[in-house]
Amino acid sequence: MRISAPGLPALLTDGYARFRETGFPRHEGAYRALAEGQEPPVMVISCCDSRVDPEAIFDAGPGELFVVRNVANLVPPCDPGGDYGTGAAIEFAVEGLGVADIVVMGHSGCGGIRAYIESRGAPPGESGAPGFIGKWISTVRGAEARLPTDAPSDGPGLQEAFEYASIRNSLDNLMTFPIVRQAVDDGRLRLHGAHFSIADGLLTVLDPATGNAAVPE
Repeated sequence: MRISAPGLPALLTDGYARFRETGFPRHEGAYRALAEGQEPPVMVISCCDSRVDPEAIFDAGPGELFVVRNVANLVPPCDPGGDYGTGAAIEFAVEGLGVADIVVMGHSGCGGIRAYIESRGAPPGESGAPGFIGKWISTVRGAEARLPTDAPSDGPGLQEAFEYASIRNSLDNLMTFPIVRQAVDDGRLRLHGAHFSIADGLLTVLDPATGNAAVPE
């Protein structure tokens, strides 16, 4: 099937053609039901890195995941005057959709984390990186206190340690949202941390009790 969509890259038009030919028919019943509304049980806060696709990693079908993606899968502390995008998605997921679980999923080789590491040493309140990215990744500063005492001082080891520390920091920041804290306290919501290794496709999950990381069996 060939579909003409002037102006769109062939990558998109060809992919859409395959979707219309095989993807949509395979899930047509689900799409028709979803047209009436969505009830995803899980929210995933993931990086916008093109190599990390939550739906593919979890083999999820239409309507099963409510996904928000941003640079470095960050959750800033609750601030009504600050980040609207991620905060609005969290609010809608918890209050509007009633999700039962929120997963913060980091990944190996995260460019946002690397940008923060390279800009360390900037004055308080600044990230040292330019533009919007610099302002955004300043949130990673809160992960400094969560680095293990034996974390390497540089190189891939420090990168990975920061990726995990930032996941833990985002989980803590989630609890600064009153609606999240209330839902957790009421037993209606569970928070999870996970890390995806791109090279080998392995997902590591943080133990909610100890914070230790392990690969699911």
